[in-house]
Amino acid sequence: VQLQASGGGLVQPGGSLRLTCATSGVTPDHYATGWFRQAPGKEREGVSCITNDDGMIFYADSVKGRFTITRDNAKKTVYLQMDSLKPEDTAIYYCNAQRGNLLYWGQGTLVTVSS
Repeated sequence: VQLQASGGGLVQPGGSLRLTCATSGVTPDHYATGWFRQAPGKEREGVSCITNDDGMIFYADSVKGRFTITRDNAKKTVYLQMDSLKPEDTAIYYCNAQRGNLLYWGQGTLVTVSS
């Protein structure tokens, strides 16, 4: 099982990025898939996820209205569209997939929001 996160980079405040989590060895719609982030000196926190059974979507309050998570089951890929980025969104972003006791993590991609 592999999860490959990509799409991070340096962006100015107010800008946009789209993160991609390409999976192999799992069927994303059979797992709860989502994104977490960890800022310097802070604990990892949940950003957004899609459940496996009914496809319900959840967002952290800090990103509601700015971030959008989507899943392409045919491509086995999960995306995180991030708009109106703020400096406080700076972090390493990780994708994961969970089903029961199975939990898989990607390697992380760095997002830096700075002018």
